[in-house]
Amino acid sequence: MKLVIAIIKPFKLDEVREALSGVGVAGMTVTEVKGFGRQKGQTEIYRGAEYSTNMVPKIKIEVVCGSDLVGAVVEAIQASANTGAIGDGKIFVLDVGQAVRIRTGETDETAL
Repeated sequence: MKLVIAIIKPFKLDEVREALSGVGVAGMTVTEVKGFGRQKGQTEIYRGAEYSTNMVPKIKIEVVCGSDLVGAVVEAIQASANTGAIGDGKIFVLDVGQAVRIRTGETDETAL
C-alpha cells in the first residue's frame, strides 16, 4: 500500500478529484494548507493597502491506494493539476505499513 500526498493549487481540486475517480480511487482526504516553495509568497491588496504574505494557500490531498494503482494515481494528479506555471505543487509517495477499517476491523488492502 502507498500513501500519495499531493500539494496543488486550490482551483484545481475538482479536476483532480474527477481524474482520481476515473482511475478507481474510492476516497481521499483534502486539507486546506498554506506554504511556499519557489513562489516565495505573493502580494495582495486589502482595503487599498498592499501587503506581502509569505504563505500561499494550497490544497493537500491524501490518497491511500494499492501499490498496483499508485502509478495511475500519480499520473492522474500530475495531468489534472498541471497549469504549466510556477507553484503547481508537488506529489509525494510513501509506504503504508498497515490500514484498519474501524467499523469492521478489516485490515490492509481490504480496509481501503
